[in-house]
Amino acid sequence: MKIVIFGGGTGLSNILTGFKKDVGRLVRRLTAVVTVSDSGGSSGILKKIYDIPAIGDLRNCLLALSNIENYVKKTMQYRFAKGNGLKGHPLGNLFLVALLETEGDILKAIQRASKILNISGEIIPSTFDKVELVAIFEDKKKVIGEENIVKYGLISKKRILDLRLKPVNPKPPDLLFDRINKADILIFGPGSLYTSVLPNFLVPEIKEAVDESKALKILIINLLTQPGETDNFSAKNHFDEFLRISRLKSIDALIVDNSKFNHKMIKKIKNEGKEIVIYDPEDFKDTDAKIYCDSLISKDQVFIKHDPFKTKKLILQIAKDYGII
Repeated sequence: MKIVIFGGGTGLSNILTGFKKDVGRLVRRLTAVVTVSDSGGSSGILKKIYDIPAIGDLRNCLLALSNIENYVKKTMQYRFAKGNGLKGHPLGNLFLVALLETEGDILKAIQRASKILNISGEIIPSTFDKVELVAIFEDKKKVIGEENIVKYGLISKKRILDLRLKPVNPKPPDLLFDRINKADILIFGPGSLYTSVLPNFLVPEIKEAVDESKALKILIINLLTQPGETDNFSAKNHFDEFLRISRLKSIDALIVDNSKFNHKMIKKIKNEGKEIVIYDPEDFKDTDAKIYCDSLISKDQVFIKHDPFKTKKLILQIAKDYGII
């Protein structure tokens, strides 16, 4: 079974963790397609200085799939606390920049890092180009840059009407088309809908390749709303917006969480300015996609997110239902 997962941020790296130990056995090949439009923090700074795609999400995915000692992973995630020009940068980001400078391009840098970190699977950026995310809000305001988009959404309380990349037609890696064409399952999400998941499909050639693929297409609906992006969104809102902005023709299956959140968790969610994404079966009665519900939250994490192993188990059940395994 060959799986390709599209996303960015912690959502993608979290799901990759669930499949890591299955690579080479049940999963013949695991490919993560990572959005590279981040504009904030260390990634944004290095992006400007070196004229490269954002590398923070690439770092997180590499470490999620790595088979190295935990203390090395922890060191790679360490952010320098002081130093002019050094403060705030994770060691892993500087490691990737050094490899990029010595190897000559981002894909070779990732492949070298993959060997050094002994990863299970592979990481491919959605484009080699330095891209910026551009959002048009319902008040017609045009905002450039992922960080600025979230900030404006928080302040204005306006919804995003349209999303695009700048430049509008960035080039994806040729290797990516081979992986999409040969995939048995394509998975979208979870992660910040507008700034992590959807940017992958704003690369026109990726969208076309996914539409042409015969693979099973699965969308994982987020557990919680994202402040400044999906405030007050239901599960159906997430689904509709994913199809509207991505312009993909169809999704075969949806994964939706139906966990019971305790009082402590609900309080934590509210303190973070988020809400539980509500799933109402009635909203999906005219939807062709098959709905899969289960309790998928991780109860052992500081942050409320999908349990990677529960989610993997459900994905494997879907694969069985569709005759893939």
